Amino acid sequence: MPPAPSPDTALKAILPLIAQGDAYSAHQKTRTFASRYTKAKQYDVAIQVLFQSARELLKAGQPGSGTDLGGMLLDAYEAKGETLTDESRGRLTQLIALTGPEGAWRDTLISKSVAWTAKAGECPAGDPDLHQYIGELFYKESDFPRAESHLVSSGTRDSALLLAQLLFEWYQSASSTDSSLDPGLFALRGTIPYLTTTNILAARTLLDKFISLLVVAKPDILIHKEPVAIGEGADRDEIWATNNHTLNFLQLAVRICQRGDSDAGAAREAKQAWIRLCGRYTGGVSGANTPGAKVLVAGGDYTREAVISLSHLYFNIQPPRSSSVNPLGDMMSALFGGSAPSAPRM
Repeated sequence: MPPAPSPDTALKAILPLIAQGDAYSAHQKTRTFASRYTKAKQYDVAIQVLFQSARELLKAGQPGSGTDLGGMLLDAYEAKGETLTDESRGRLTQLIALTGPEGAWRDTLISKSVAWTAKAGECPAGDPDLHQYIGELFYKESDFPRAESHLVSSGTRDSALLLAQLLFEWYQSASSTDSSLDPGLFALRGTIPYLTTTNILAARTLLDKFISLLVVAKPDILIHKEPVAIGEGADRDEIWATNNHTLNFLQLAVRICQRGDSDAGAAREAKQAWIRLCGRYTGGVSGANTPGAKVLVAGGDYTREAVISLSHLYFNIQPPRSSSVNPLGDMMSALFGGSAPSAPRM
């Protein structure tokens, strides 16, 4: 019986070249060996050769070559039909960590990695654990906007907690030069995207954490020192009553949306509660389209589009004819693109 295929032969020819500083030759040899193994359907060998060579090239300060081999690694994953596991994800996170922030190499590898997990995993937006890892990476680099998008896409409880911490730190930094800045704007940035993906748990986790951090920094934001009970029986819940309209609206919105997916009777009650809430805080479920409507919540057009989208998503309230064809898409584009006028200004 012939010996099992092994990456050792290839790596013995490649790794010394990297150690000698001949990154170009090492890169070319890796491509040659990997192509040969892939054509022979020896995918596991190709994966090991590509991963180890890419890792050592990145350690040697060769992000271009390392990223190229990282892309070939993902191609080998595709050819094999590799499943998303801790091991397959771990190879990608190691390479992403080693690539470094300079240039566009890491962005390329991140984009390709997320795209592969979207195909190989169960989440169309990409693997939640990978998004969380990338979000943490950007957070540690204080790149808050990019961290934000990945933490929202992750949607895990840990991601929601970290996003709350990020948004609070972002608020503190921004308010140091503008004391009039509304902290509710930052809570909106995390809560609304989670609600629009029906991730009630993440929305609630983020908002509770954000408010708890804010209360420590600004105790006078609370109207009452203890949480206020709302609802009755099985619907009984608690919120923090604050002197900030946006935070009060968000807390109530999360709890009403949570009830929107209940049985028919509870859903009808939740719909009426939503209509009353929007009438009180945002000028109505049409997003303050009524002339003279009083709007208490911050966020301007961003909040208006959010109300329209959430009204339709949770309560089947049709958007007004004058609204965007795709208000949810416009809202998310504004949030993560940063250029549309509907994005909350930080």
